[in-house]
Amino acid sequence: MLREPKLTRLADGESCVMCEAQDGTIVWAHSNLAEHGKGKSLKAHDCMGAFLCYKCHAELDQGRDMSRAERRDFTLTAICRTHLRLWQQGKVGLL
Repeated sequence: MLREPKLTRLADGESCVMCEAQDGTIVWAHSNLAEHGKGKSLKAHDCMGAFLCYKCHAELDQGRDMSRAERRDFTLTAICRTHLRLWQQGKVGLL
């Protein structure tokens, strides 16, 4: 899948799109959904990611408090919030 370091570095200095934490742990968290390109040893396409803090990212990846459906909803919400924020900041837009 496509790797785009410029896109993933946009997480630097951001707040978590799910809990609004601004604790210096925000990363570009890749989707774990197969339809986004996630495979056995493959990360999803870089455009399918979200600004998540350590806590939210860990809960999504290793937590046991969410059902499969809840993880899917969490992932899709986080990606949409991230894309909207990038659009509002003028970091993505029309070609």
